[in-house]
Amino acid sequence: MKYIIVLGDGMADEPLKEYGGKTPLQMAEKPSIDYLAKMGCSGLLVTVPEGMHPGSEVANMSVLGYDVKKLFEGRGTLEAASMGVKLERGDMAMRCNLICLEGDNIKNHSAGHISSEESHKLINFLNEKLGSEKVVFYKGVSYRNLLVIKGGNKYLDCTPPHDVPGQPWKDHMIKTTQPEAKDTANLLNDLILKSMKILSDHPVNKARKQAGKDMANSIWPWSPGYKPEMPTLKELYGINSSAVISAVDLIQGIGVYAGMDVIHVKGATGLADTNYEGKAKAVIDAIKIHDFVYLHVEATDEAGHEGNVALKTKAIEYLDKRIVKYLLEETAKMDEPVTFAVLPDHPTPCATTIHTKNPVPFLIYRPGEKPDSVQKYDEISVKKGKYGLLHGTEFMRTLLNHN
Repeated sequence: MKYIIVLGDGMADEPLKEYGGKTPLQMAEKPSIDYLAKMGCSGLLVTVPEGMHPGSEVANMSVLGYDVKKLFEGRGTLEAASMGVKLERGDMAMRCNLICLEGDNIKNHSAGHISSEESHKLINFLNEKLGSEKVVFYKGVSYRNLLVIKGGNKYLDCTPPHDVPGQPWKDHMIKTTQPEAKDTANLLNDLILKSMKILSDHPVNKARKQAGKDMANSIWPWSPGYKPEMPTLKELYGINSSAVISAVDLIQGIGVYAGMDVIHVKGATGLADTNYEGKAKAVIDAIKIHDFVYLHVEATDEAGHEGNVALKTKAIEYLDKRIVKYLLEETAKMDEPVTFAVLPDHPTPCATTIHTKNPVPFLIYRPGEKPDSVQKYDEISVKKGKYGLLHGTEFMRTLLNHN
C-alpha cells in the first residue's frame, strides 16, 4: 500500500452569515474530494495541542505524526533546514517576515506578497546595514525569510504578524518568558526599530510605493528555537521512502528533518496562481518511487488571511479540479493500491483572518475499506464520520493502520 496526503493549508473555516451560514468548503464545487469522502471514512482532528500556538509549523508536524509538545523547536529552525542553513550549538533561528506598516499599525504580514527578487535585495541590504558575526539574515521565499542570532536565547514571547493585522505594532514588540532572554529581546527589538528607519528609503520600496504596492518597511522576527532532534518517518513509522511537495520553506524544512525527499516544482508560488498541474504531476512521479507523498498547497491559507471568501472557495475548487481529479485518474492506472487522505492543517477563517485551534475535517480513502455514511467533505458533514475526533499522532497511526 502507498499513501498520499493532500493538505490544503488553512482550508477549514467557520460558517459565514453573509453566505447563508456556509463555509468555503461547503460552497465549493469539489466532486473529486467529495467522491473520496463518499468512498472513504471521515472525522475531525485536533492538530494543535493545548497551550500551543495554532501555527502551520505545529499543525503540519502534528499531521505527520510528530509529538510536537516534545519535539517542536520553532518555525525558524525548520525553515533553516529547507534553506540549507546549518545551525550550530547555541544558534537561535527565527522566521523573519518582511511586513508592511501603515502609520502605527501592522497593515499586513507579507508586504503585499512581495516578490522573492525584491525580498532578496532587501535581505542583502539588511545584512549590510544590520548584520554582524552575531546577527545574520538569510533569504527565503517572498516575505518569508530567516534570522539567526548566534548565542540567542529562545525564551521569548513573539507575536506572529499574521495574527495581528490592523493592530499597533508597538503592542506586539518582543517580550521575554524568562529573565535570561532579556538581552536577546532587546537586540531583536532594536533590529526591528532600525529596520523601520532604513527600509522605507530603499529603491525597492520606493518603486513599490510609486506602483501603489505595499512597502516592506519593517522586519518582524518570530517563532524562535534551536536545532530540533526529530526522528525520521522511517524511524517513527517504518516508512521506507517518502517525499514532500510544497512551495513553502517551512514545510520543506519539516520534510528535511523527517527524512523526506524534497521535490521542487517550477511555478509553485504558495498563492492561488500556483502551478497546480505541475504539483499534481510531481505527486504521481513521486508516488511511483516512494511509499508516501505529502502534498502541501498554501493558497487556501493565504486567501483566508486576506479574508477573501471568493478566492478561498476558488482555491479549494482548483485543488479539487486541477490536483485531486488528476491524482485519482493516474493512481487508478497503478498496480499497487494507494490510500488517500485530504485535510487542512488548521482553520484560517475568512471572518477573522487568523489561524484557530478548532479541529479540522479529514477523510481517509483506503481501497477495499467499507465507507461510512459521510457523503461530502466539509466541517459539518465529517462529524458523522467513522473516526470521530482524533488528536495529534492518532491521525498518522490511523492512516497507516498502526492502531
